[in-house]
Amino acid sequence: MPGSRILLAFALAAVATACGGDGGGSELTVFAAASLTDAFEEVGAAFEVAHGDVALVFAFGASSALREQIVEGAPADVFASAAPGPLADLADAGLVAEVVPFATNRLQLAVPAGNPSDVSGIDDLARDELLVGLCAPEVPCGTVARSALADAGVEAAADTEEPDVRALLTKLAEGELDAGLVYATDVLAAAGRVEGIDLPGGLDATTAYPVAVVGADAPAAARDFVTFLLGDEGQRILREHGFGPP
Repeated sequence: MPGSRILLAFALAAVATACGGDGGGSELTVFAAASLTDAFEEVGAAFEVAHGDVALVFAFGASSALREQIVEGAPADVFASAAPGPLADLADAGLVAEVVPFATNRLQLAVPAGNPSDVSGIDDLARDELLVGLCAPEVPCGTVARSALADAGVEAAADTEEPDVRALLTKLAEGELDAGLVYATDVLAAAGRVEGIDLPGGLDATTAYPVAVVGADAPAAARDFVTFLLGDEGQRILREHGFGPP
C-alpha cells in the first residue's frame, strides 16, 4: 500500500547512516544485521576507497525486521543477515539470487563491567534475583540463545526481550541488566563496558552469517561489495572485529 511504503521510507531514512562519499557517483544501500554495525562501517570505508565512485548507505537492525522490510519493497541492494533463515526466506520468494556465507559468530554470556552480580556461567541466568536480558525469540541472537539454553538445560528468568542485539548490549553496558546473551563480537565492540564469559563447549551457540544481492536489477556495485566482503581485506576487517571465517 502506498501509505505503508511512505512510512517505510521515512523509517529507513531515520536509521540509515552513510559511510562517506561525495555524492558524485552511485549510491549503494546495504541492509545488515545490527551485530555487523562496527565491522561493516569499517568495511564500507575500505570499499569506498577501492571504489571511489560508490557511496554506501547502511541500514542496521534485526535480521528478521530487515527481511520484512525487503519483502515490503524497501530499496535494499545487498542484505547481510545474522542467520541463514531470513535470507533463505527471501530466496524462496525469489527476491535474492545466490546466498553466500561470509562469517560466523558465537554467543557469550555478557555482564556489566566489574560483574557486580558475580555471574559465573550460563546456569546463573536462572537466578530469580538477577535482571536477565535476551534478544526476542524471532531475532537470530534470540534464536541462538534459546538453543544454547535448551542444550544447557537452563530456563532463563528473562526480564526483557530486546528487538536486536545492540539494544540488549546497551542495557548491559549501562548496568540496567545483570546478565544477558549477546554475540562475542558485541562484547568486543563494547570496549570494556561489558565483560564476556565463554559458554561451555558443546552448546549450540554459533551462527552463520550469509549475504546476497537483492533483486535482479541490483547495480553491479552490489556484486562488487559482496566480492569485497569475501576477499582478503573484507575478511581481515571481520576477523579484527571478532568474526570467524565462513
